[in-house]
Amino acid sequence: MNEKNKLIQRMLELQHLFIAYEQKDGLNPKDYFVPPNNHLLTDYRKEYDALATRVIDLAHEEQNSKR
Repeated sequence: MNEKNKLIQRMLELQHLFIAYEQKDGLNPKDYFVPPNNHLLTDYRKEYDALATRVIDLAHEEQNSKR
């Protein structure tokens, strides 16, 4: 599996964790934007953003295009 596919797989894992959490416990917007320490969402946004940015960069490399 190439790097882009691995990153997409991780993004899907994160989405599934998020959806399961939201369906089980509901979602307080504060927990999403400013989660407390040791919360499931503590690093969620930062990790997901980094993964998405890398996937975009790889897609541009594949197409020889620029952002």
